[in-house]
Amino acid sequence: MSRQTNGGWLRVVGTGPGPDRWLTPETAAILAEATDLVGYAPYVARCPERPGQTRHASDNRVELDRARHALELATAGARVAVVSGGDPGVFAMAAAVMEAIDGGRPEWRTLDVTVHPGVSAMQAASARLGAPLGGDFCAINLSDNLKPWEVVEKRLIAAAEVGFVIALYNPASRARPRQIFDAFACLARVKAPETVVIFARAVGRPDERITVTTLGAADLSMVDMATCVIVGNADTRVIERGEDLEPWVWSPRSVAR
Repeated sequence: MSRQTNGGWLRVVGTGPGPDRWLTPETAAILAEATDLVGYAPYVARCPERPGQTRHASDNRVELDRARHALELATAGARVAVVSGGDPGVFAMAAAVMEAIDGGRPEWRTLDVTVHPGVSAMQAASARLGAPLGGDFCAINLSDNLKPWEVVEKRLIAAAEVGFVIALYNPASRARPRQIFDAFACLARVKAPETVVIFARAVGRPDERITVTTLGAADLSMVDMATCVIVGNADTRVIERGEDLEPWVWSPRSVAR
């Protein structure tokens, strides 16, 4: 197959966790050139408004429909930016676009489609605290909208048992208030109560709130969809810095032989 040459293209981008300074120059240029923006409404709202640009904002649970709509627009000749928060490849729209292409119209496979990296929530949270992701780590999405909760539990326990630091995405919402409690109950079967836990909410935004606590003392009521939760491993350490300074947290790169 040859690539379609009608002038249309599709770029999957991430705006980072929120502040403009974490938007990459590449993504900023794509947003400026796009004729159409497609994405979850709060993420589209973060993008600067430009004359002549059409914004297609939608709800949170229609990722595949959103991807198909973006592909249709690009097929018709539009320059489309599909917008995610954070990095588009981390539990975001890159996978939805690939899924739509894989099961969609043959001509979508020849579209000019590219994915562009962004700053993820877990990267921003880790940088704020020092280096909690400094050793081996994994990321797990606690949403059970697209997979059974039993699968989430198995992955949590497996990751905890082998000593990964774990970044938890989509930990709680109004529709799923109990998942974070169930997840911590799973982790408590494997990890010690003194395991370091970080709640990093809205990192980089005016309402940023970061809490360093432990698995046994964690107040899970403060967790919402804007929170990235990082659960340390047995070697994750806290460096206390005095009353008026936030602690640093780091996980060693090495493992005792």
